[in-house]
Amino acid sequence: MLDDLNRKMVFLVGPRQVGKTWLAHKISAVYKNPLYLNYDHYEDRSIIEKYAWLNDVDLLIFDELHKMADWKNWLKGVFDTRTTQHILVTGSARLQTFSQAGDSLAGRYFAHRLLPFSSAEFHRIDEPFDFNVYLKRGGFPEPLLANTDIEADRWRRQYTDSLIRTDILDFERVNDLRSIQLLLDLLRRRVGSPISYKSLSEDLQLAPNTVKKYIQTLEALFIVFRVTPFSKNIARSILKEPKLYFYDHGMVVGDNGAILENAVAVSLYKHVLEREDRTGQEIGLHYLRTKDGKEVDFCVVENNVVEKMIEVKAADSKPDKNLIYFRQRYPFAAVQIVGNLQREYKVGDVEIRNAELFLKQL
Repeated sequence: MLDDLNRKMVFLVGPRQVGKTWLAHKISAVYKNPLYLNYDHYEDRSIIEKYAWLNDVDLLIFDELHKMADWKNWLKGVFDTRTTQHILVTGSARLQTFSQAGDSLAGRYFAHRLLPFSSAEFHRIDEPFDFNVYLKRGGFPEPLLANTDIEADRWRRQYTDSLIRTDILDFERVNDLRSIQLLLDLLRRRVGSPISYKSLSEDLQLAPNTVKKYIQTLEALFIVFRVTPFSKNIARSILKEPKLYFYDHGMVVGDNGAILENAVAVSLYKHVLEREDRTGQEIGLHYLRTKDGKEVDFCVVENNVVEKMIEVKAADSKPDKNLIYFRQRYPFAAVQIVGNLQREYKVGDVEIRNAELFLKQL
């Protein structure tokens, strides 16, 4: 990220309370005269609108800038005229969504996406780590590091309520918050299953297009992300039913298998996005499914070629028949991740891996 700041602006985007501001301040410590400006603060807003920072500032950090009218053109002007000052822009999904609309900033920034803690990251720091606590509480810093499960649960309730009542209203004109809450509750119980807009619309008594719009809003606000079936035909992949997973796997309502699958999903997704941001290659997370219903939970795809297939099991260490089916027909690396596994081993070309150890090595 520091190298990118030497060349262009950097956009640091991700869910609320994931640690973007903390990371921005850590980066600022490398600079001699950094300046942090939050558009939500009255005094900072005045400085921003009047370009009233000192010339010797070497790093400008803009937070919540997307709330400023015509912020993209304003930022373009700053970048084009203040060539000696590095610029770091932090924000939530709204910033990411708006940056994709129009091309006034095209070619002027690198994007970095910050997601909740992964098991691999926690293993790299000198702190005690309990994988079962991680599965229960999710990877957001505050609940994960809380003293008790009660504190973590209180945080999650407040966080979810704030997203629905504040962020969604700020992002989209939604008149029926109750339906979004009900949709969220349904999705929490359907992790790992292909999503049918028609089925959800019948459950919620809403039009399918309305359900689709609400889900797109939840995606834009970094509440859920989609995993689509892999197809070399991109249009066909988009049209098929996606699966939805939560960035906060602590929100999942279900058995240990569903919780573990979501934890693996968000860890793999984070790993894929980091590789994509770092290398510029087209890397994606998908699942495999045949017309007759044979399915593997995940596959990592680089430049439209499957790199690895991954099946997730809470306790069953016997190689999954669908994983074997795909491995016998295609030269893809095959891994079965098991939650409770004492010893790792290999059956033919299928690796049977302990979930904690596998995620630790991502």
